Amino acid sequence: MNNTSSSPNWIWYPGDYEIWLGNEMNNRRTERGAFFPHFWKMDSHYVLVEFSKKIDLSVAEEIEIAVEGKFNIKLDGKLQFGMPKKITLPAGTHNLNIKVWNQATPPALFIKGKTVNSDASWKVTYEDKEWIDESGKASDTSATIYMDAATSDSFISIDTPPSKFKLATQPLYAVKREKMNEGVLIDFGKETFGFIKLHGLKGTGKVNIYYGESPEEALDIKYCETLDQLTLNGSTITDDALNISSELTENYVLANSKAFRYVYITKDAGVNYADISMLYEYKPVQYRGNFRCSDEELNNIWKVGEYTMHLTTREFFIDGIKRDRWTWSGDAIQSYLMNYYLFFDSETVKRTIWLLRGKDPVTSHSNTIMDYTFYWFLSIYDYYKFTGDAHFIQQIYPRMQSMMDYVLGRTNANGMVEGLTGDWVFVDWADGYMDKKGELSYEQVLFCKSLETMALCSNLVNNEIDVTKYEKLASDLRAKLIPTFWNESKKALVHNRLNGVQQEQITRYSNMFASFFNYLTPDQQQQIKTSVLLNDSVMKISTPYMRFYELEALCAMGEHITVMKEMKAYWGGMIREGATSFWEKYNPTDKGTQHLAMYGRPYGKSLCHAWGASPIYLLGKYYLGIQPVKAGYAEFSITPNLGGLKWMEGTVPTPNGEIKLYMDTKTIKVTATEGKGFLTFVSKSKPMASKGVLENLDNDKYRLMIDGNEEVVVNYE
Repeated sequence: MNNTSSSPNWIWYPGDYEIWLGNEMNNRRTERGAFFPHFWKMDSHYVLVEFSKKIDLSVAEEIEIAVEGKFNIKLDGKLQFGMPKKITLPAGTHNLNIKVWNQATPPALFIKGKTVNSDASWKVTYEDKEWIDESGKASDTSATIYMDAATSDSFISIDTPPSKFKLATQPLYAVKREKMNEGVLIDFGKETFGFIKLHGLKGTGKVNIYYGESPEEALDIKYCETLDQLTLNGSTITDDALNISSELTENYVLANSKAFRYVYITKDAGVNYADISMLYEYKPVQYRGNFRCSDEELNNIWKVGEYTMHLTTREFFIDGIKRDRWTWSGDAIQSYLMNYYLFFDSETVKRTIWLLRGKDPVTSHSNTIMDYTFYWFLSIYDYYKFTGDAHFIQQIYPRMQSMMDYVLGRTNANGMVEGLTGDWVFVDWADGYMDKKGELSYEQVLFCKSLETMALCSNLVNNEIDVTKYEKLASDLRAKLIPTFWNESKKALVHNRLNGVQQEQITRYSNMFASFFNYLTPDQQQQIKTSVLLNDSVMKISTPYMRFYELEALCAMGEHITVMKEMKAYWGGMIREGATSFWEKYNPTDKGTQHLAMYGRPYGKSLCHAWGASPIYLLGKYYLGIQPVKAGYAEFSITPNLGGLKWMEGTVPTPNGEIKLYMDTKTIKVTATEGKGFLTFVSKSKPMASKGVLENLDNDKYRLMIDGNEEVVVNYE
């Protein structure tokens, strides 16, 4: 029996803090000053949680206790008096149980002693199933389900309990002010997020603040997406949207953060202020990944992608900072993948996965969207592959089971999924008609991959029954996929089948996913490259969301030069339109303010959207060519491809290290501080390496084992 020897952390029931914090964040959204909660089921934390630990002390030990909530302590089943801040545990073997109740915020516990500290080795439950019979004898708790306590590196001090978490802020100042109409238009120089600060504010009357990602939006007081209104009355000020009144101070900071580049401010004659600035609100993250190359436009695309990711990496990975500010599973899975090549912020990945899942019972798909449920499954094994964190899989697995039970309960007689009442079948925002009825091939491909993911995760938690179950379900569905949807005359998967009949429409979605999931034969992959992916007559994709997967499929087929041109045209096109962060959607044929409109609203489009930053992932995985082969980069592969560049260099973070690569047309340099793996490359003649043994795989293809911290230099041609 071992006591904890680690430093103390605040601990809580897994998923509870994440759900509570998500509620706090998601419910800050407003639309033109109106409160705007999200569309799907809103769960809450368990209000009573028991924390328990078996301890073995050679000598008595005093522990310090802090909780978020009201609590009691049992030592060896005996209740202790009051709610003490300190208690002395006697020498010997003991059971320590602490129950914490908190209706407002998640019950949380902090224990600090010489050897007894709160950490992930503690057990937690929301039901102890203990009862006392008429004789006074207490039952055991053998039927109780215990979980390992949840922790975070963010909460390691007794003075920083989870409910007090806030993002960091720093002052930022406007780059331009211009009197316009009845007010002042203020430009902060680039897309940003934070709190407007009014300096020297005084008087009586109203102040109106109109936010915009563009000057057109900020100046359009009737249709801008977000706005604030303040009412001053001498010594008091009221935030009219939040209905919060407070004492008027010389420098007033608004209570709710907003996304904007431009702010248009009007005021009544009786109100005055001296200046306007902002507090930029952000999550401090370390930029561990980087990329530079011979093409300055591509370097700029990387930088704007970095900034887009920084803005949308907050308490969670959110979609866009202006409008929704919510966690959407389809957006999040792409954020996770880009994050692995930029920040490697594992905590925010886990936190977002917990929030997106919510609690049982399952009553709808993730975010109500069928495809987003499947992305949720896929994201979990991705997380394990990049981090090697099998413990997280063990913790989340019961909720994976119940989520998949929900999906399986909604399959049709063919064992396939199709939209039922209450389901949102999204796929993508498309500039053209897309049928959402019947069995969509895209949904079946994602469903099949989700079943395969369940089998992999079942194996990680040693659930052999589930391994067999999900492997069979996946195998059965995969055997149906191509025969059901492949159309030999079109050389592609059709978009859908309705009433057992293949429909005529061909879209890119299922074809590209089936390709990089390796559900197609090599011949079929080459056929869809020509018939679908490089075919302009097939409806084009106009969102960065699905461009992400389309370009990944082309990279997987070796079309690096084609993808490089597409990145420069598409993401470079946004920058040429003035983008300082990447957009939710971009149609190169749009002109002027058409770029701002979406959802039937003149400024409905998000000009800072997480899924817009996909070049980070593409450049890291397919040009630097670095990815994990075994979990947590215990083994990796490096398959660099210049894609027409003269040179490139970059760093890809690993859980506890990094892999650096430099490549030009004659030299490759690699340094890996964690794990080992093969560098695979093409050379017209026999290459030379500074260390290791080069293997000739096939004609001009070579590989070299990279193992150790020393830089390896390869000369090739």
